[in-house]
Amino acid sequence: MIRLRQTKWKQIAANLYLYLVLVFLYAPIAVIIIYSFTESKVLGNWTGFSTGLYQNLFSGHSQGATTLYSALINTVIIAVISATAATIMGTVAAIGIHNMRGAKRRAVTFLNDIPMINPDIITGISIFLLFVFLGISRGMFTVICAHIAFCTPYVILCVMPRLTTMNPNIYEAALDLGATPWQAFRKVLLPELLPGMVSGFILAVTLSIDDFAVTFFTKGSDGLDTLSTYIYADARKGGLTPELRPLSALIFVTMLLLLVVVNIRASRQKKEQKKKGK
Repeated sequence: MIRLRQTKWKQIAANLYLYLVLVFLYAPIAVIIIYSFTESKVLGNWTGFSTGLYQNLFSGHSQGATTLYSALINTVIIAVISATAATIMGTVAAIGIHNMRGAKRRAVTFLNDIPMINPDIITGISIFLLFVFLGISRGMFTVICAHIAFCTPYVILCVMPRLTTMNPNIYEAALDLGATPWQAFRKVLLPELLPGMVSGFILAVTLSIDDFAVTFFTKGSDGLDTLSTYIYADARKGGLTPELRPLSALIFVTMLLLLVVVNIRASRQKKEQKKKGK
């Protein structure tokens, strides 16, 4: 009886701890979403329900909304291009690492892990000094190159488990059956790697949107701004543009829906694999 009570109290404490962690994580996001439906310029001051901030965000009537929209466009362009390039390069690199053996493979894997544990500020300064040394003027191109550089190791990390769990004989079997190397890659290897590639792409997009340090050091002084650098400059002026609240809410909802779609697709693939196994 005493053991049952102790187990019950432990379960209650564990559930309470879990709920507190979830509240700690999602309460700030909930506050931003709620206050995105009021036109108050000060967060915490509710002036009534309104969709005016959403209208300003998409119409660009205010000066703050116009520059914010420009920063959003730059962020999306940089994130999509860099994530796409990082996904392609990371997938090719993961295949190459997987085909290595022994100490060489361990050494390359170790080198791939270093950029992920390296602080962003160090990465940003290093890439900045490299561009200065090479005499490359900073702008959109240098920001994209920098984002590709720090996103690629994460894509490799996402693709490698798919290669490790994959049957190593299916690619060679396709070649033995008369398929060309490209056909074997496209019809056999690529479908196996696709879930890892999608996960790596989403992670790369998220990292690119979230990055500040690398972008700050590589964007130059031509007025190029992303969301992170725009928010930093806006905060230094003494406040944040109210349109940031609806934009943050939309980004969160978009990423949440994307995550739900990916999880549903992954669960369906698992069910199909179980059916095939039976």
